[in-house]
Amino acid sequence: MLAASDVSKRYGAVQALDGVSLDLPAGQVVALVGDNGAGKSTLVKVLSGVVPADRGTLELDGAAVRIATPHDAQRLGIATVHQDLALCENLDVVANLFLGAERNRFSVLRHIPMERAARDLLASLDVRIRDIRVPVAMLSGGQRQSVAIARALIGQPRAVILDEPTAALGVEQTAQVLGLIRRLRERGLAVLVISHNLADVRAVSDRIAVLRLGRNAGDFVTAGTSPETVVAAITGGSTPSAPVAPADPGSAA
Repeated sequence: MLAASDVSKRYGAVQALDGVSLDLPAGQVVALVGDNGAGKSTLVKVLSGVVPADRGTLELDGAAVRIATPHDAQRLGIATVHQDLALCENLDVVANLFLGAERNRFSVLRHIPMERAARDLLASLDVRIRDIRVPVAMLSGGQRQSVAIARALIGQPRAVILDEPTAALGVEQTAQVLGLIRRLRERGLAVLVISHNLADVRAVSDRIAVLRLGRNAGDFVTAGTSPETVVAAITGGSTPSAPVAPADPGSAA
């Protein structure tokens, strides 16, 4: 559904991306992994319109598109949830969900329709928040992440990019967010998850794309790939072989 081909980006003397390609099919979760400095954040910025690529093409449904600004990405149906979430902690859940997309009539906010739509959206994603009128500052980390992801769906995107969605979350909160990612897949969305946690990646992804030093280092089907193979692609090492059994001393001539 969304594809990047031969994308390159340089910052001065640093080649952040060098001919990177990535495919995001509809109804799949693709995990993007790599060490620090591998180019993951830069690729996300290119796909979300934060920075333009120096070279390469972006395609939507097979047709070339131009993504020069975040507005271009949103218009094309690409929503990004950044690691800092960008939530207004003094506002309640409803206000955060509709921030910048408020429903109004004659310049008057329509609070009841927005609250009803917020409840319907959160229920469809199985997000449990007891009171959606409390400030976001009072929510848990997992609930805040869920609100940020739900907000990305207000514009009915076709692709959702999640940057480190389970970072700094506890076990229970991580499970809630991973469940939410699965429900995004069930909706038929193309989902890109950037993560350093291979356990979370294996739990939720269909494919794993590896970047190393700004280049493609591997693309694996999650179900048929061992963690050691992914780690070897990330580090540039070789896949560990099976240990060799010690020779029987009694067999020596």
